[in-house]
Formats: sequence, structure tokens, C-alpha cells
Amino acid sequence: MTNPPVSVGEMPKLHQPVMLQEMLDQLEPRDGEIIIDGTFGQGGYSRAILARADCRVLAFDRDPYAAAAGRDVAAQFPGRFELIEKKFSQIDAYLTERAYDNIAALVLDLGVSSPQIDQAERGFSFRFDGPLDMRMGGEGQTAADLIAILSESDLADLIYHHGDERHARRIARAIVTRRQTAAITRTGQLADLVRSIVPRSKDGIDPATRTFQALRLVVNDEMGELERILAASLRFLQPGGRLLVVSFHSAEDGMVKLFLRQFSPSGSQVSRHMPMALPSPSGQPDRPAFVFRALSKKPILPCAEETKKNPRARSARMRVAVKFAAAAAAFPATAAAAAETGRAAALMGRA
Repeated sequence: MTNPPVSVGEMPKLHQPVMLQEMLDQLEPRDGEIIIDGTFGQGGYSRAILARADCRVLAFDRDPYAAAAGRDVAAQFPGRFELIEKKFSQIDAYLTERAYDNIAALVLDLGVSSPQIDQAERGFSFRFDGPLDMRMGGEGQTAADLIAILSESDLADLIYHHGDERHARRIARAIVTRRQTAAITRTGQLADLVRSIVPRSKDGIDPATRTFQALRLVVNDEMGELERILAASLRFLQPGGRLLVVSFHSAEDGMVKLFLRQFSPSGSQVSRHMPMALPSPSGQPDRPAFVFRALSKKPILPCAEETKKNPRARSARMRVAVKFAAAAAAFPATAAAAAETGRAAALMGRA
């Protein structure tokens, strides 16, 4: 049976979720499942999942501004939705404390949402002047703090490695020179400074884009948080569980790709956040109880129509994988587990 397409026009006008139809087609939510939306935002993915199947969604977001949208979703789908204000690294402990052991899928739509960018007071936007903050959860150092304390070489490394900005050294030098006479505390100040150095590209992307992206990633430890939730997914996803990640930055997509390669049946399976390993045969190295099989070698890209309607989708990359046992004996001997094993095999055969 072919599921009807979901119109993004049915979603709240505050935010257009990227690759919504592709997410539903790959995830295939089913009645009775518990699905985690790890990046709730304005609830675009959560609403679509709940509308597709009679399932439950546990949504997480570190941003307290997401609470209002969460109340709307809870009212629309009573008894089937819960929003928890926590970041990625806290999700596993939350699930463990509440004895959740039947999570069917984890969905992550990484990056910053349109409402966050459009609220000048949040400090994410280079289009609207506001305090140079960029904190998603309100704790820790702000972007202005980093600009004020980091050395020129550290600033250059930050902007280059996290923003893919080839003009990073010139930008860092200009920041250090400017802060000697006046503190850089506003988004408008930083954006104008970067624009005076970086030439505008032919594709129309603002010259300040990469510098702002780099600062946001570091302020919120987004790469570290992503690494932790990927490793935790090996623990809390049930056999046959799906992992779906949409990223907008090459480093994020690269981390997901590397993780899936490491924890593939033939991967090296090395991680600082390594899950508990299976007892190994005599003389053999330990191996994890579960691994992932990517459903495609290359990421899924948005269609041309979507990128035309929503320019934010241009850099989106979706990767999807299914968790299964490294050894058949690792599956619990239950009918439910057997059904999930069969479904995982069907999904992998579809790739």
C-alpha cells in the first residue's frame, strides 16, 4: 500500500521541515511503536509521524522555546506525545531511568531551525542584529565570550574546521584586531566584519554564513552531542530499530557516515562511547552485540522542487540505517523480536 504524500503546507508556517516526505517513506512508522524525535524544534517531524501511524513519540529538545509548540502537539495527539527538555547526551539516561527498552526509531534533524534564526534576540542570525549569543539551551559560554577570549590561532582553527571557511585566518586576524578597540557583542558587528573580508559567492550565500555556523556548533558542542547520541542509539534502539539523521554540515554528515561504517558488520567498531560488548570467543576481540546496516551507500538528497521552495534544504543530507544483532543468538527469543528481525531484513533488502 502506498502512503499518501504529506504536504509541508499542513505543517505550522513557522518552520518548513526539510525532506518530510522522504523521512516518512524511510521511517515507515507503524501502530504501537515508540519513536524518538531527538530534535523537536517546532514539531514538524513529530506531527507528521503521529499523523501517519497510531504510535507514540517521545520528543527531546534542549531549547526551552520549543515548549509552546510541544503543548500544541500534545493537545492535537492526546496521550501519544511527550516533550522532554533535554539535550542528546541526556536522552539515554532518561530512557534507562524509565525502563524504555522498545524504542523503534530515532530521528534527528540537525542544525538550527528557522524560528531560532528569525528571533534576533537568540543571536543565531547574521541577517538581524541582536546579542551575539547562539546558545540553544541558555547555559554555558556565548559566541561573544568565545570571540573575546580565544587566541587568533584558535579562532582560525574553529572557523576553518567547523565552518569549512577558507578565509578563516583573515577573519580571525580581523576579529582580534577589532576587539582590541571595541568588544564584539552583536551579531551585526560580526556579520559586517566578516562581509568586509569574505567575497560574496555566486550562489548568493551570505559571506557570514560559515563563520556563524562554526561558532554555533562550538557554543552548543553539537558535534560532541551528536557523537554521544549515535553511540547511545546502539543501546536503546530495539532490534530492527531505525536510525534516521538529516544533517546540513559536511562534518556532521561525515560523523554519521563514519559511525555507520565503524558499526557495520565489517567495521572496526571503535568509539569512545562504545556500548557493552558481547562476550568474545576465545582468542577473539570483543565485538558489540548490535550493529547497523545502512539502507544506501550514499545519502538521500532533497528533490529539486523542495530546494527551489525552501533554500534551507540545499545542503540537507539524509542517512538511514537499521539496527540488528551481530550474531543471531543476540536476539531475544520472542515473537516480537522475530518480527522485527524479519522487518529489518526486508528493509535491508529494499536498499
